[in-house]
Amino acid sequence: MNTKQKSVLDRIKHLEEAIVKGREFLESGAHAHWHGFRPLLAGKVKDDKPLPPNRNWVQNVFLPRNERALRKAEKILASLE
Repeated sequence: MNTKQKSVLDRIKHLEEAIVKGREFLESGAHAHWHGFRPLLAGKVKDDKPLPPNRNWVQNVFLPRNERALRKAEKILASLE
């Protein structure tokens, strides 16, 4: 296995973990303060804790983006093999 395949496999693993955490957040509210939900620039903070993300954002933005990125990474891995 070369380094390109290894890096794509690592990316796939991280995307799958992010999707699982997003779905668990929608179901039970777990992982509300996970760093992957934080905005890149400035986030809202209350009592030195970041606010949990909006459920609609997780459902309509976060999950579709990560699922799309996962499909793309799987296609790249298939083309490398």
